[in-house]
Amino acid sequence: MLRLSTEVQLAVVAHCLAGLPEEACGLLAGDPALEEVVAWYPTPNIARSARVYTVDPLAHLRADRDAEARGLQIVGVFHSHTHTDAYPSPTDIAQAPDPTWHYVIVSLRDIQPVLRSYRIVDGAVEEESVVVRTHWAQAS
Repeated sequence: MLRLSTEVQLAVVAHCLAGLPEEACGLLAGDPALEEVVAWYPTPNIARSARVYTVDPLAHLRADRDAEARGLQIVGVFHSHTHTDAYPSPTDIAQAPDPTWHYVIVSLRDIQPVLRSYRIVDGAVEEESVVVRTHWAQAS
């Protein structure tokens, strides 16, 4: 299960829309034990393509350092599909770098964007639930 706030969900979708006509991408950070995304990092798509994405390595390094400084970890990646469903392409599956990550895809094929999340382990794709919350419970 992937948990994220409404603010993160809206920001990710907005970044994907702003990237049109190319695919947009970025990284997600949070506490892996809780599977909660609490920060997102928009990154350039250095592939500059409407069909594939490549996260800029320097932006990835900066995101990783910022997350670590905040006590977080990179827990996933997101990108848009400009012409297809929110399902990992063969390229997405082949390039999935970490079996513990959440792979979030935002389909922009239709008028209403669709956000879905997957786990990809050894080429096997499994969709996971996405829970969007407007308020997070705070520990006392």
